[in-house]
Amino acid sequence: MPLTPVEPGMVATVVTHLEMRDRPRLAPVPPAPLRLVPWKTPDLAAYRTLFRRVGAPWLWFSRLVMADDALAAILHDPAVEVYAVTDPRGTEVGLLELDFRALPDCELSFFGLVPELAGKGLGRWLMAQAKALAWRKGVERFWVHTCTLDSPAALGFYVKSGFVPFAREVEIFADPRLAGILPRDAAPHAPVLE
Repeated sequence: MPLTPVEPGMVATVVTHLEMRDRPRLAPVPPAPLRLVPWKTPDLAAYRTLFRRVGAPWLWFSRLVMADDALAAILHDPAVEVYAVTDPRGTEVGLLELDFRALPDCELSFFGLVPELAGKGLGRWLMAQAKALAWRKGVERFWVHTCTLDSPAALGFYVKSGFVPFAREVEIFADPRLAGILPRDAAPHAPVLE
């Protein structure tokens, strides 16, 4: 089986697209000491700070390199909902973003907690919140994508949450660590190749 070389300075990842076509049955929301705070028109700097805190370990960088007007057009669109997850002190520790611009689809655009909260079961609480907010009148499909740069538990978590894989792609992009967009020590599971 042939391999496809990836040039130095580039990163390759396998992206899996998953969908949920049936509204899940109502279930109790797992308890958590967290709160979901809607950001109606998020300040771009605050959004990018939280995006970086949640996503740097997984090489999230797309929103960090977008021009301000392009990012504002997404985040301030009334069909896009952004929520900060806060801890009991009010510190922002997670991000949930739902995109309803392509109804009857709702995309789970961004979903995550800061690394310090990984493995504590709080993702189940956040997913329960996401499903409750996503499945509203007019929504027929809730979908998400994950990749091999995400947490190794991400794909299994989405499947266990009720999403079904439907497509796979390979994405190759310039390593954001080499451009200084993310620190060089971000995502140590994906070594920097110069």
